[in-house]
Amino acid sequence: MGTGRLYAAVAVGGFRRYATYRTATAAGVFTNTVFGLILAYIFIALWDDRPHLGGYDQAQALSYVWLGQALLMVVAVMGGGFEDELIERIRTGDIAIDLYRPADLQLWWLAQDMGRALFHLLGRGVVPLAFGAFFFDLALPANPLTWLAFLVAVVLGVAVSFAIRFLVALSAFWLMDGAGVAQLAFIAGIFCSGMLLPLNVFPGALGELVRALPWSSLIQAPADVLLGTADPLDTYLFQAAWAAGLLAAGRLLQSVATRRVVVQGG
Repeated sequence: MGTGRLYAAVAVGGFRRYATYRTATAAGVFTNTVFGLILAYIFIALWDDRPHLGGYDQAQALSYVWLGQALLMVVAVMGGGFEDELIERIRTGDIAIDLYRPADLQLWWLAQDMGRALFHLLGRGVVPLAFGAFFFDLALPANPLTWLAFLVAVVLGVAVSFAIRFLVALSAFWLMDGAGVAQLAFIAGIFCSGMLLPLNVFPGALGELVRALPWSSLIQAPADVLLGTADPLDTYLFQAAWAAGLLAAGRLLQSVATRRVVVQGG
């Protein structure tokens, strides 16, 4: 099997793996929809008091709410993808088997995570967004090219998310338990991705900081592309730069960890 076909098969396997959890998916759709309703009415009250807060009108703000609920699991803002399994394999020593396989560790898990993300986009993303569009006045575009540009930003957001979580998982090589680092990444993801509030509403230097961090690639960047409040090319360059830098850092740590395993095994 060629290299490309191998990782494509891994991605398909990741999709099928999550597709088996139908009850969990239905529960997740329900939860995302309920939280979407809660946030929608909070945003309505907030934007009634502060129209055009963060440069959004109320329809754009409500669109942001439902886009956030649609993307929450796709970009794994709160974790819950491959990293727990990888941390456990590092802790138990099973990672040595993975490192000796004729497949790249980082690409293997990236392919699997892309399959996971695609399932969550279809399985948990479409319904909450459709629900929001049916019951609220949203500012969703009619142009299919805008939706295509949005999907490109989502793919890049998944790549950034994976790169962050891969680094979190690799920390277990030195800490033997990545729970603490994972918790810090969890908090940063919630606060800095735009999950709770659009990052545009953060004031001054704090707003500039959170918009410059990689987590803004997860929800804020794709949402702004879809809502037309950011230039897609500039957004792609920002996301791609973070993805490339973080993936390179992950590859460096992977190389160091591999040498450590080889030395200990020898």
